[in-house]
Amino acid sequence: MKYIGAHVSAAGGVENAPIRAHEIGATAFALFTKNQRQWKAKPLTDKSIREFKANCQKFGFGPDQILPHDSYLINLGHPEPEKRQKSLDAFIDELERCELLGIRRLNFHPGSHLREISETDCLDYIAESINEALQQTNDVIAVLENTAGQGSNLGHRHEQLAHIIEKVEDKSRIGVCFDTCHAYAGGYDLKNDYEGVMQDFSDVIGFKYLQGMHLNDSKATLGQRVDRHHSLGEGEIGWQCFEKIMQDPRIDNIPLTLETIEPNIWPEEIAQLKTFAGISST
Repeated sequence: MKYIGAHVSAAGGVENAPIRAHEIGATAFALFTKNQRQWKAKPLTDKSIREFKANCQKFGFGPDQILPHDSYLINLGHPEPEKRQKSLDAFIDELERCELLGIRRLNFHPGSHLREISETDCLDYIAESINEALQQTNDVIAVLENTAGQGSNLGHRHEQLAHIIEKVEDKSRIGVCFDTCHAYAGGYDLKNDYEGVMQDFSDVIGFKYLQGMHLNDSKATLGQRVDRHHSLGEGEIGWQCFEKIMQDPRIDNIPLTLETIEPNIWPEEIAQLKTFAGISST
């Protein structure tokens, strides 16, 4: 089954996210469980937790259909120990919020070396941070998102993600979210070599670790390493890649969410993806 949706707003409370997802015809959704540009947030209230779970049940969103994103401020590979610890504390809080909401996955950007340490040291710090976070929490899977490789961000090569996974002790609680825009901008030619890219993903990482996808076209050209999302079919990748994803049996039963730039056309994009997957929109 293909679970298709978008990253919806949680304005007014996380309990509103499943309502907004249902309104656009989604069968999956992403959200922020707190303000993504602030370090601290008020704890989730019992009322919000209860209503979030009730709304998910009402509109048919199970745990395998939801993929929240953590704060943009978090850098688990920060070169400075104090700042890395601050990121780790915030990451643990994000995992705990997911636990309270009954969500099984948390998506996050791996981290950045800030041109102060080597890539290998940064990747090792990221893995160490993940191990510490998993030891202090229960059940929620930490889902690494591939990046476009902009600036000093790591995670734009499959080998970098595999390096982190190899050093994570609990393999049952680590996974990957594959962002199509980031992959293309990072140098993976999804437009002309979809099968080759997916074979490389399979060989280097393994589909058993695929826990979600972000479906975005790219304003950036192949290998430009700039993170610029576009509406499906309007960017450098084009529709054919997304049709292949919808028909790829290796990409089933995980959240497939849009982060495209025009939320007003998300219902149309979701409907088209459902058509590719052979799913009725009614």
